[in-house]
Amino acid sequence: MPAAPTTDGPATDGPTTGGPTTGGPTTGFVVTGVEPAAAELAGSAAGAAERLLTRPPVGLGDVVPAPASVRPQPAANFALPADAAVRVSADPAARDVAEHLAELLRPATGLPLPVADLPTIPGTLMLTLAATAPRSAAAAVREWAAEEYRLDVDVDGVRITAGTAAGLFHGVQTLRQLLPAAVESRTTVAERWVVPGGTIVDRPHFPYRGAMLDVARHFFTVDDVCRVIDHLARYKLNHLHLHLTDDQGWRIAVDSWPRLATVGGRTEVGGGPGGWYTAADYRRIVGYAARRHVTVVPEVDLPGHTNAALVAYPELAPGKVAPPPYTGTEVGFSYVDPTDERTYDFVADVLGEVAALTPGPWLHIGGDEAYKVKGAAYTGFVERVQQIVAGLGRTVVGWHQIAPADQVDGRVLQWWGTDGDDPTVAEAVRRGARLILSPGNHAYLDMKYAPDTPLGHDWAGLIDVHRAYHWDPATHLTGVPAEAVLGVEAPLWTESVTSLAEIEFLLLPRLPALAEVAWSAPSTRSWAGFRERLAGHGPRWQAAGITFHPSPEIPWPHLRQRPHRRQPATSPPTSTTFRHIRPRADSNHVE
Repeated sequence: MPAAPTTDGPATDGPTTGGPTTGGPTTGFVVTGVEPAAAELAGSAAGAAERLLTRPPVGLGDVVPAPASVRPQPAANFALPADAAVRVSADPAARDVAEHLAELLRPATGLPLPVADLPTIPGTLMLTLAATAPRSAAAAVREWAAEEYRLDVDVDGVRITAGTAAGLFHGVQTLRQLLPAAVESRTTVAERWVVPGGTIVDRPHFPYRGAMLDVARHFFTVDDVCRVIDHLARYKLNHLHLHLTDDQGWRIAVDSWPRLATVGGRTEVGGGPGGWYTAADYRRIVGYAARRHVTVVPEVDLPGHTNAALVAYPELAPGKVAPPPYTGTEVGFSYVDPTDERTYDFVADVLGEVAALTPGPWLHIGGDEAYKVKGAAYTGFVERVQQIVAGLGRTVVGWHQIAPADQVDGRVLQWWGTDGDDPTVAEAVRRGARLILSPGNHAYLDMKYAPDTPLGHDWAGLIDVHRAYHWDPATHLTGVPAEAVLGVEAPLWTESVTSLAEIEFLLLPRLPALAEVAWSAPSTRSWAGFRERLAGHGPRWQAAGITFHPSPEIPWPHLRQRPHRRQPATSPPTSTTFRHIRPRADSNHVE
């Protein structure tokens, strides 16, 4: 539920310039009638030089996503000393965030940065798990309250205060952006580690902020997925939707149906080797995400997009005949038999095992492009699967094509259309559904940036950074009130994406744009301010070895070298039919 921002102070919408600190000896000389000694002159000069060196290269308002409130105090800049330590309140979750902060800073700074309990006197880097600020009882129950944080910087140190570990973690990501870009280096850098002085009070506008990675069309390793999680966490996105199953491959091991992985997992688009995650692999992903306060949302796509499952278990197919493995990119041809009770045993077993491996509240059941399951057969199938999910104690999420099915408590529809007028979805909202918005023409990260982009598709249009940024989820769908919008998700489908470098090329720089749409209140957002703030992230990505598209819309500072534009490892499919496509005229689904 979107929340109106509080006014803790003027919000900045572009770079701010910090001034010299007032710490240390007073600048200049004191006239006393006595000639100062040479040592005093040297000390005064050294102090002046020190203050000039502590002018930060980053402004307090240069954060992405834009914070709710920014109060710069240029005279209070903080320089990280050689004996800096991270002090944290006595709570295991808070201490884990403190360890994460130290792990982020140690490689580039070369400092030991020990982590210890809060001292009785202030320390240099302090993380406190406590109430961030007095607020009304009504504000305290809002969904964003759990992620709120306050960051204070003065000459003595940095203090991050939050009511939850998630809030502390978001504050750490803000601090990370306030340090020089070289902090992203994995090797030690000779740098003055200066943080601009002042106060940030921040909270998200929407509680659900995420991205989706399709690991079914092309398989990606655990390390690749973890790298994507890092990108999400950097920009305060808190959900990773994993599209685990499709016609081209089944990517999660299921003990009760083992051939799903060992047979269904051996293919991918273009005939590659495929792959799948063991239970241990999947737990590693979930654990890595949880430490970064990212919730994994697993999707098992039903009743369509199931060719890989039918290859493994023909008894699930209509006619009980195994189809051939599929490595193309067409959609809408496969489906599990909705009239056979064995199908529902399969669904219950699979969703039960996936739920047991996934601590989050969500189970995504897909539901899109099942063109051969029509009318009552389709809605009846969805309704039974929704009840299976509810029986597991989870909240069902599905693509917006499930809207005509009966409502279950808490149901969430993920809307991926390109036309903001969708009466069927608006009616589902009136019956109690909430929405995650993923408009194909704003949020689909597999779309090209421009006609000459060497990777991606264009069925939903070209999506440059401005188009990814320039929309308002609260008003995007006709007849849908703002309070029905749970949040925003940016999907990345991988029909033509074959490597981590290609994933990053399509994610960046559009992912930060969509993160700001989801996190920042409209009053704090403007394209002019965003593009200036985003420009400073190019050097950060380069320092971290991250591939990105150097969009001409962004005034990037001088970069050491132009980021490498990776060509696809294999030629993109020539078919013009890509997931998602507009429903055919004979389908029972409404976009």
